Amino acid sequence: MTKYIFVTGGVVSGLGKGITAASLGRLLKARGLKVAAQKLDPYINVDPGTMSPYQHGEVYVTEDGAETDLDLGHYERFIDENLNQFSNLTTGKVFSSVISKERKGEYLGSTVQIIPHITDEIKRFIYTVGKKTNADVVITEIGGTTGDIESQSFLEAIRQVGHEIGRENSLYIHVTLVPYLKASGEHKSKPTQHSVKELQGFGISPDIIVLRTDEPITDKSIFHKISGFCNVKPDCVIENLTLPILYEAPLMLEQAGLANIVCRELHLDTAAPDLAEWQAMIERIKSSDETVTIGLVGKYVQLHDAYLSVAEALRHAGYSLNAKVRIRWIDSETILPDTCEEILGSLDGIIVPGGFGKRGIDGMILAAQYAREHELPYFGICLGMQTAVIEFARHAAGITDAHSGEFDAECPHKVIDYMPGQYAGIAKGGTLRLGSYPCVIKAGTTMAACYGETLIHERHRHRYEFNNDYRMALQEAGLCLSGSSPDDLLIETVELSSLPFYVGVQFHPEFKSRPNKPHPLFVGFIKAALEYHT
Repeated sequence: MTKYIFVTGGVVSGLGKGITAASLGRLLKARGLKVAAQKLDPYINVDPGTMSPYQHGEVYVTEDGAETDLDLGHYERFIDENLNQFSNLTTGKVFSSVISKERKGEYLGSTVQIIPHITDEIKRFIYTVGKKTNADVVITEIGGTTGDIESQSFLEAIRQVGHEIGRENSLYIHVTLVPYLKASGEHKSKPTQHSVKELQGFGISPDIIVLRTDEPITDKSIFHKISGFCNVKPDCVIENLTLPILYEAPLMLEQAGLANIVCRELHLDTAAPDLAEWQAMIERIKSSDETVTIGLVGKYVQLHDAYLSVAEALRHAGYSLNAKVRIRWIDSETILPDTCEEILGSLDGIIVPGGFGKRGIDGMILAAQYAREHELPYFGICLGMQTAVIEFARHAAGITDAHSGEFDAECPHKVIDYMPGQYAGIAKGGTLRLGSYPCVIKAGTTMAACYGETLIHERHRHRYEFNNDYRMALQEAGLCLSGSSPDDLLIETVELSSLPFYVGVQFHPEFKSRPNKPHPLFVGFIKAALEYHT
């Protein structure tokens, strides 16, 4: 029978429940178990697709085109398993489904209520991911903080799951903050005690308590106190210390015995964990002796989580090349003709990631121009590809008023415009080009050199495309259209093959990068940046 693990959080948000869940998934997979992960988010949006990056961070896209919470990126990077539309559920999605069923008369005249209708819908979703993936273990993270009004239906649903399948098949992990008071030089366990009491008020008694802390807990009486007051076994109180390297978390939690305890409590008989590859990766990270500086030029740089997967993919590439990647976060609005050299002159490479809206576009175009004219390695992703096309059209192909239909609907030369089937009045939620699509790569290009193959599959999230009306003009000016859809209707990648690395891609390769399996385009980009640096 599939085992179900539920990860909740207490005291404050942002404790790293997702990293804890992802790390546990890695440890269980290392023991030969098939692991699936999912996130239940209490907000009422149907998905994060229409939310501002400042509100939510990046939107992570799965192979099957689901727009999801960024924690799913952590799950995929740590566990190295592709997730799907059943991996992220929101309150909005639950209510939308229940109301739709009610309108169709599927409840046979019953009064629709939180219990059982909402909770049944949540439980159906939880059980489905295990069935769809044939997983041995499903790890489900509950978003938000215990005590939030929005989370109550989710907590009731996971309580019911535990009751239905039995405690031998379900496990509850509670991640809480243990603050360190510098004035008195001590950690405080009281917030954890109150948080567990709150959780118990919902009928859930945690089996394991993970203590998040920035300072090592040297007073071991803290563990005994929490064990006694919170009614958990002494070895089930585990420290989760803030680490300098994110990917050390699984090794730290393995040393603390987390996975062994989980297997014991769920009666899982497994082989010894094989973490050799992961340990070798950490040693490689620690021994990196080169440094390369990459300018990440975007419009949401005040919140680094808005570009989480891009930043991680850059670091992954650095790991494989024995280099530390230093990211310089550059607000594209600060790049002006008279500041361009000062801001970009000391970089080893420029990456322009995705985004929406006109704000900051002029700075991105200037960044693309600077990189092209100075032969500085350039990597444009989605919007970054589109701004590179606009820049090339204006300054290399002589189409001085070229622009995108997204930014200037009246522009006479829209080198970027709506993709087929899209238009201004379309509903904004879930209508982008989403999920994995094939791309055919032209031989002899930078793209071909990076991938080493001619047919690839990458994940998309966009509404605008390269305008085919300008293919010939831009090619004659020297732009290489290096990748396209198999039917050749959509241009997926562009490049300047004569430069060391100047590539723009319409898709989002960052979603497929793993710390121990870096994405080939990011590796090619960082390799070029290292050569530029020297």
